[in-house]
Amino acid sequence: MLDRPTGGDRALLVEVDFGEGDLAERLDELRALALSAGATVTEVITARRAKPDPALFAGSGKVAEIAARRIESGADIVIFDHSLSGAQQRNLEKALDCRVVDRVSLILDIFAQRAQSAEGKLQVELAQLAHLSTRLVRGWTHLERQKGGIGLRGPGETQLESDRRLIGTRVKLLKDRLQHVGRQRETQRRARRRAAVRNVALVGYTNAGKSTLFNRLTGAESFAADQLFATLDTTLRRLELPGAETIVVSDTVGFIKDLPHDLVAAFRGTLKEAVDADLLLHVIDASHPDRERQIAAVDAVLAEIGADDVPRIMVLNKCDIAQHLPGVERDEYGKIASVRLSALTGAGVPEMRAALAERFPRPLVRAATA
Repeated sequence: MLDRPTGGDRALLVEVDFGEGDLAERLDELRALALSAGATVTEVITARRAKPDPALFAGSGKVAEIAARRIESGADIVIFDHSLSGAQQRNLEKALDCRVVDRVSLILDIFAQRAQSAEGKLQVELAQLAHLSTRLVRGWTHLERQKGGIGLRGPGETQLESDRRLIGTRVKLLKDRLQHVGRQRETQRRARRRAAVRNVALVGYTNAGKSTLFNRLTGAESFAADQLFATLDTTLRRLELPGAETIVVSDTVGFIKDLPHDLVAAFRGTLKEAVDADLLLHVIDASHPDRERQIAAVDAVLAEIGADDVPRIMVLNKCDIAQHLPGVERDEYGKIASVRLSALTGAGVPEMRAALAERFPRPLVRAATA
């Protein structure tokens, strides 16, 4: 058996192909998610099925293979790139004799590690509790029995019911705190609207380069790294452009395929920056081979939060890697529809600034006549 590294889990990754295509790209993303969570990948197993097995998701034969290869590789956790039901997760943990994590739990774990602000931590905890409440029975068979026996007789509440009640109480507390923060954010938004400030929100797939572009446009020093979900907490900066109205740019959390609904719900207050924006800059990794799927995933989340009707400009980032010349594309009405740029090198950023100035020109003030 291989020696375990200091810190972090040794993970075996499982990708089941249901005929959706782009298996290699999905595997690359799963590997990136596992690494972002701090795991060391020891083995990758793929399978093909027409539909998930109700009990074991991957089927008994494939699960037996996973169990054997887990032991051989020394992995102590198995990560499925899919959403598992509570029963499937429980059955898999019993069959594999180790922890089993699905895609939802993996993403929630990364968010928990990345959250820095008080609001971000509240949002992540709320999402985790919402996810946990649907699968409290996992590994807790003794909780389903009534307390009984000498010294154990009580009011008749099962441990499972008690746990659900405690989670419900904590969820209510978290929601109350987030509502308080949300009211503060709304007050700030109203103040910006009264001051005739234009709001521009950066949205896009995780690791598309939003924070790098944010820093390049505003001169900020937000954390930017080549990893998934490097930025969780929304950052706002004022952007002054010659001949343009005052603009406030917000850098929002990155999206991903199958972003957990509980997470979207918990971050709804933060994502309201995108809903209330005057313009969305949809940042796209132009060099990514699966960028169309990433664009569709972002569009799906924007629709879920009610921001699908907000005007937007497509920002084709990393044009240097994609070997595209920086520049702009206009629609049939002459409006700028997309900008090709490299946030890392700065190529095309002047065109991006010009596009924002063109979209939000400062009104001309006529001199008063005598």
